[in-house]
Amino acid sequence: MQQTAEDLDFKEEGAMDEAKLERVALSPEWYGRSKGYNRKFLGVRVDLPALPPECVEDTVSLKDGSGRELKYTHFSVVMSKSRGLAFFTAVNIDGRRIEDLPRDRDVWYFDPRIERKYQMDPKVYKHPELDRGHLVRRLDPVWGRGAEKANEETFHFTNCSPQHSKLNQRTWLDLENYILNNAKVYDFKVTVFTGPVFRDNDKVYLQKFAIPAEFWKVVAIRKIDRTLSATAYLQSQRNLISGLKVFGYGEYKTYQVRVADIETLTGLDFGKLREHDPLSRLKSFPQAVPIGGPRDIIL
Repeated sequence: MQQTAEDLDFKEEGAMDEAKLERVALSPEWYGRSKGYNRKFLGVRVDLPALPPECVEDTVSLKDGSGRELKYTHFSVVMSKSRGLAFFTAVNIDGRRIEDLPRDRDVWYFDPRIERKYQMDPKVYKHPELDRGHLVRRLDPVWGRGAEKANEETFHFTNCSPQHSKLNQRTWLDLENYILNNAKVYDFKVTVFTGPVFRDNDKVYLQKFAIPAEFWKVVAIRKIDRTLSATAYLQSQRNLISGLKVFGYGEYKTYQVRVADIETLTGLDFGKLREHDPLSRLKSFPQAVPIGGPRDIIL
């Protein structure tokens, strides 16, 4: 694996299980064949969510002037300057071709295509209860001929967010697995958008790093009758974050909500996906329903 001259070791003091965190950046040439999120993956066009004007101004542009979309193998990321985190990620999952690659020793990379100052400082993750939580789950893009490369590319600071360890280790009730394995999905293909909810009152760690308390997910599939379906989920770690420097243990919950609710929370525009949300057709459905297990999900 080629590395740049910027590679260096970053010593951590007081880390729980690591004596050091390797801060490395791959060569820009590494990404040359990474095509990113495929908008026609499901057989119908599903675009990236549109950002409102105030968020467009806050997006990180690539150094080469090619836009704002960081393209990896089978997934893409759009970053926020002010937060140093992704506004959203978008991944294509081919359930028939997933490779169950083992997770080796984690090495996390800065993306050299954007300024390092817009990528969350690793010292945030020195806190013993904060994990580097994947936004695009590691195995989601790991399929087909690019499986090994996709696996490596999920370990970018652009693709993670500070998450309480209790939340990260029990993440999302394996929603994608449930949808792939139990729903009647045409061709077993799924598109997943994920991101944090940015709020002005998010807790601040080390005096300048705001930690998101909530994360959302929008899942798009084509059912066996080839109709499009989109479902949305919200997971909160608000009860796990009890102070500026202390993160307390408590209950977290996952909710199924309307796609339109995620749009309201984030300002993102998912276009036609909101029209294919099964909850939008249920007049008596409450604003948010706790998900205790896969059987609670409405597809």
